[in-house]
Amino acid sequence: MTLNVGDKISEISASNQQGEKLTLTFNNPTIVYFYPRDDTPGCTTEATQFNESLSQYEDIGAEVYGVSTDSVDSHLSFCNKYNLEFNLLADSSGEVANHFGLDVSNGKAARTTFIVSEGVIQAVYNDVKPDGHSSAVLSKLNKILEK
Repeated sequence: MTLNVGDKISEISASNQQGEKLTLTFNNPTIVYFYPRDDTPGCTTEATQFNESLSQYEDIGAEVYGVSTDSVDSHLSFCNKYNLEFNLLADSSGEVANHFGLDVSNGKAARTTFIVSEGVIQAVYNDVKPDGHSSAVLSKLNKILEK
């Protein structure tokens, strides 16, 4: 069952596009967005828009992670092709998606985004439309952090 606003989340580890094992602790504001496949039209739109807004996320102390069931090599190629400057996590086993309560029985997670702060889910976006999503998430995160 998908995690909801107010649910606590524990740390999780996965490899990024460089093959480095990263542990997400969720102490800082963290955006974790799940997407189906590297280098497909919607996923590329979503990733490049998060990348364009990355400095704004960093200015407020937020971390951004994209997650799909694609491999480390696929992520590296995707990052290199579009000059993505944030971490993409390889979740070939579905462990990260399952940690967030997402189903990967068809080999990929549904396009879903979580805003997490201080180990608690602050917002969940289901059935995400890629174009403009990063701006919507950034706006919501700014409102959350103002409280």
